[in-house]
Amino acid sequence: MFQVHDPVMYAVPVFVVFVVLEIVAIHVLHHDQFQLGDTTGNAIGYAPADTRTSLLMGTGYSIVNLFWRLVVLVVYAALWELTPLRLSPYDWWTWVIVFFADDLAYYCFHRVSHRVRFFWAGHVVHHSSQAYNFSTALRQKWTPMLTLPFWMPLALIGIPPWVIFTAMAWSLFYQFFLHTEKIGRLPGWFEAVFNTPSHHRVHHGSDADYLDVNYAGILIVWDRFFGTFVPETHRATYGLVHNIDTYNPFRVAFGEFAALGHDVRSARGLRAKLGYAFGPPGWRPAAGTGGPAATITLPATPIRSSGSPMPYGETL
Repeated sequence: MFQVHDPVMYAVPVFVVFVVLEIVAIHVLHHDQFQLGDTTGNAIGYAPADTRTSLLMGTGYSIVNLFWRLVVLVVYAALWELTPLRLSPYDWWTWVIVFFADDLAYYCFHRVSHRVRFFWAGHVVHHSSQAYNFSTALRQKWTPMLTLPFWMPLALIGIPPWVIFTAMAWSLFYQFFLHTEKIGRLPGWFEAVFNTPSHHRVHHGSDADYLDVNYAGILIVWDRFFGTFVPETHRATYGLVHNIDTYNPFRVAFGEFAALGHDVRSARGLRAKLGYAFGPPGWRPAAGTGGPAATITLPATPIRSSGSPMPYGETL
């Protein structure tokens, strides 16, 4: 009845071509100027170890997702069979609903991934590079199962699973092209409605005024509506507030899960354990207690409350 297709896989050659083109533009042709207002500097470009890690993370994501997609198919198909609602892919307005529903689902998933440490433990992978280029877009988590709940409502309103997969794929394809310093600001009307490289550079910034903002997938209107939009006013400092010191893909993929597990195990009391797992990244209980929380709301902060070294704080 259903077949599992991942349209993103068909786009892989396109991604590779654009990575090569950007490398040539920056490092061979030296078209490396980054301009924003009165700020001019060189694009960060590509570093071999960082790019290798990003490509390995992308490859691992594709392999894991190849098998995980079967599970997602079963879940979405079951929900679609159970609901009395049906949206036909042969009706044009179904695709309009799908576009907005998928994009809102992505916004919700992305925002939760920054505000709940358990989800951040997977998403931190994507923010772990201190570079910002097309290869950064390929630095994906190896725990795609964390996305499952956020698209379940689409199946429940009668959207066929293959249509959901298609919508998720076109969103990822669009977002690939946001990861570059080679594109400045686009026309004002486009910047007002759509996510752009300018908006997404802000999202990848570890600067205090750039944290917890611009969660959009395709439409930036969600951020504007929910009050999470910040325009690009200065060059972002890419990476994490406390950067990880490793290019080991396994440590990149699972290091924050290990840190989370350590904090949960060492916490005193259920409230503190739940706070570490489901509070924002950087949450810690008030000094000397396992109770009321004193939160640190820096989303890009894989810090340990114990102060001990991170399990991935090593170089490969």
